[in-house]
Amino acid sequence: MRIRTVTEDELPLLAELERAAGAPFAAIGMPEVAEDEPPAPEELAHYLQRGVALVAEAPDGTIAAYLLAEPVDGAMHIEQVSVHPDHARRGIGRALIDHLAGTTDAPALTLTTFAEVPWNAPYYARCGFRPLSDAEVTPGLREIRRQEAEHGLDRWPRLCMRRDLRP
Repeated sequence: MRIRTVTEDELPLLAELERAAGAPFAAIGMPEVAEDEPPAPEELAHYLQRGVALVAEAPDGTIAAYLLAEPVDGAMHIEQVSVHPDHARRGIGRALIDHLAGTTDAPALTLTTFAEVPWNAPYYARCGFRPLSDAEVTPGLREIRRQEAEHGLDRWPRLCMRRDLRP
């Protein structure tokens, strides 16, 4: 597996991968998440200009997973990590996160996630993230959470998490 920056012409492929990665949400009673339309390539291009957009290539050259991140309140905020179900449970998502952790100058990684979905908060805890208390949630993370609530994601418990990279 090779991790590299996504190219602009690959951005449309991320939507296809996102649809496949979202499908398992339907099986756990979250069909709205499974059916949510991925961001358009124009929206994803933002990460090429202001943040990080990484892909993990499978040995056959196909994109197995991707990660999007951008700076938020001094940390590198992971907006999305998606692994195609055909490549799940092989450590690819963790490899993308660890690659970001090893290449950023930020002191920490943050993300928001579903608290009770097994491949969300419990998974990120195994990757070194910890839940943030309300007092630890920064203004930028509060804004992200406000936007998520506006999008209807608060129908299910969500939380902010952080992985410190430096003491």
